[in-house]
Amino acid sequence: MPIEVLDPTYGGETREFALAGRPVSLEGATVGVISNGKQNTRPFFDALERELLEHHGVAEVVRATKSNYSAPADPEIMDRARQWTALVAGVGD
Repeated sequence: MPIEVLDPTYGGETREFALAGRPVSLEGATVGVISNGKQNTRPFFDALERELLEHHGVAEVVRATKSNYSAPADPEIMDRARQWTALVAGVGD
């Protein structure tokens, strides 16, 4: 039986994009945290939330969990993300 080797590179057309702007400060900011839902994200994001609130003047940390850990964030989460000053996305393996 022959082995078929697949090329994982994207063959379609690509578009240029600009990176999101970075806030000058997190003081008074709302920071969103999107988890992939795996159990190891919780302790890390708990520590990150404490750090942001206690040492960086963040006003609020909003946490969301994707419905499928291997898929992009749900449209509802991305709609909410438009209101956040900054966003952290993480995986827990």
